[in-house]
Amino acid sequence: MPHLEAVHTLSTRADVWNVSNLHCRAQYQLLADAEPDLLCRVLNFFALQFLTPEQVHVQRQKDLLSIEIVIEGLSWHRAQVIAEKLRNLISVCSVDLQSADAAWAEAAQAAG
Repeated sequence: MPHLEAVHTLSTRADVWNVSNLHCRAQYQLLADAEPDLLCRVLNFFALQFLTPEQVHVQRQKDLLSIEIVIEGLSWHRAQVIAEKLRNLISVCSVDLQSADAAWAEAAQAAG
């Protein structure tokens, strides 16, 4: 009787969670209802991935919170997955995700 061997097949799609994928610097801009626990719930999505934001800016405007988060060390796919999870929070009105490096270049070009 032959020994059992693992079947070696080529992967048909890229492993987007692979740690060797290029990492980016992402900027999230959220607009949400001003609820006391919202900031904790938003930051928890990053904490669960063992990620610490470089920058967090929060401003309350009457009944809304404007939140800007800049974070480095995640693949673009992972950044998009986290953005989608943020969009699914009940009190979040909108989430905009962009490359922080691209946003920095646009701001510098507009100022110059």
